[in-house]
Amino acid sequence: MAVTTQQGKAPPSQAELLYQAQLRKERLFRAQVGASWGVLFLILIFLFSGQEIKLGSFQYQTIQLDSEFILKNLSFIAKGLGQTLLISVLSIFVAMTLALLAALGRLSTFPPIYAISTFYVSLIRGTPLYLQIFFFFLALPQLGINLSGVVAGVTALGLNYGAYMSETFRAGLSSVGKGQREAAMALGMTPGQTMKRVILPQALRFAIPPMGNDFISMTKDSALVSATGFVHELMWRAVKVGRAQFNNLEALIMAAMFYWVLTLILTYFQSKLEARLAKGDR
Repeated sequence: MAVTTQQGKAPPSQAELLYQAQLRKERLFRAQVGASWGVLFLILIFLFSGQEIKLGSFQYQTIQLDSEFILKNLSFIAKGLGQTLLISVLSIFVAMTLALLAALGRLSTFPPIYAISTFYVSLIRGTPLYLQIFFFFLALPQLGINLSGVVAGVTALGLNYGAYMSETFRAGLSSVGKGQREAAMALGMTPGQTMKRVILPQALRFAIPPMGNDFISMTKDSALVSATGFVHELMWRAVKVGRAQFNNLEALIMAAMFYWVLTLILTYFQSKLEARLAKGDR
């Protein structure tokens, strides 16, 4: 007969006690990390507070920022957030489509398809993203093809990240066991149905977490599109107002803070998505 407490409930098992101890350890670790982040953030604020430190003969002046300039131009720079997110979202969809096609091509046994896929990946990965943006914006007009700054930026970012993400998709597609393909064929599925119903759903679960990292990186790399001079996203606005009023330090710090906060938000949602996908593996 099981031993019960005075309330009539069985005492927790050894496994439950170990699990609770592990949870307490994880909570303590997160609390300590959060406190450390808070201290580091306060130190960062102090370094830009304009305060003067005197310790005997030692004297140090922290960086003085123009608070009036920051308050006056904060909204102007913030208006570039929408353009930055628009470029990033459109680019990730282009990249995902190209990555999937390239991955399928690299798994193809038809030589021309395999050649096209590997040639695309090699060419794009072998040239800088900065060059690709200017190629679509400045070089194509010589051929009579005129692209706006946004279209040129989205095209370059999509092609660039599509080439790198193709390896992620290829690994995901390869991770699906051969037995599942054979089982689908035994059930009478066509190759298209097998890919759509069996292979792709499993491959996407493998590819989605790395794609989250790529989207975060793309959000920051979208700043390169500002070099065209016709895309008014965060970086363009920060550089414009900073140069005009000779406050480049303040303007670039504001842009950096916007990118940082945006990255933190995207990282948070990525971690939630990864946790949700991980539940299906248990």
